[in-house]
This record gives sequence, structure tokens and C-alpha cells, in this order.
Amino acid sequence: MMSNSFVKTHASDDAKRFFVLGDRVERRVRIRGNWLNVFDVTVPSGSRTPKHAHAGPEVFRILEGCLTIWRLTDNGPEEIEAGAGDIVTIAPFMVHGYANRGNVPAVFSAVVDRDMAEFIEAEGASEPPQTSPSGETIARMTAAANAYGITILAA
Repeated sequence: MMSNSFVKTHASDDAKRFFVLGDRVERRVRIRGNWLNVFDVTVPSGSRTPKHAHAGPEVFRILEGCLTIWRLTDNGPEEIEAGAGDIVTIAPFMVHGYANRGNVPAVFSAVVDRDMAEFIEAEGASEPPQTSPSGETIARMTAAANAYGITILAA
């Protein structure tokens, strides 16, 4: 019997896809009862996620393009230009956000906790948005995030 310390995945068109505020989020690994969840996130050019914080740590590994990651550290605000191969960690309760300022989509793998995975799966749309998120959509997502322990600070 194989332990859950090794998970073999295959890229496929059957990956569970969600759309969260314009980003395409594809589940790669979801281990129920465990904090380990891996999602591949595609951030369109010009898209961003609002500054937010949550109890679980995150690890981002940039696969394609460039992502500007903002985080509030003990030494003050920090902005990181992360490109393919770069790994960025987000500590628990650290205020952070990201933006794609480039001309091509940015793609990264995110290792997230159970609460973040459940938020993505419960609140993500099944179809891509046709327009930028409305104020009503952002307000609904902000309220929903709070139920999963995610505090959105600036939309």
C-alpha cells in the first residue's frame, strides 16, 4: 500500500477547473483530511488578486511568465518579481497579493491549506468570466472568503 507521502498525478484535460476573480485555478492534488493541496493558477495579463491574509501558509512555484508578489513582512512591505522556476513562500497570517503586469499569462503552482482549497472549490465559478469582476462579485467573494478564514483587505 502506498502512503500519502507520494502522489502520482498526470496532466489531463479532466483536471477540475475553477475561475476565481478571473484566474483559472486547476486542482492537481486534493488530499482530504490533510493540509496539502496543489493547484495550478493561470493569471491573465493585467489580472491580480486582492491583498489578503489567512492562517495557512502558501508556497508558489512560478511555471511560466512573471508574477509580481506583494507581501507584508516583519521588515515592512516587499515586492518580488518572480519568474519561471522561482519559489515564493507566504507565512501564516502574512498579508499578501499578486499581479500579472506582463503581456502574457503567468502560471504558478500553489500549495495551499484545506481552508483555501475548500474556498476555491466552493466559490469558484465553473465558467470563465466574460468581463472584469463587478463590485457585487468582489463583495460576494469577500464575504465568502471570510467564512473560510480568509480576510480580504483591499479589493
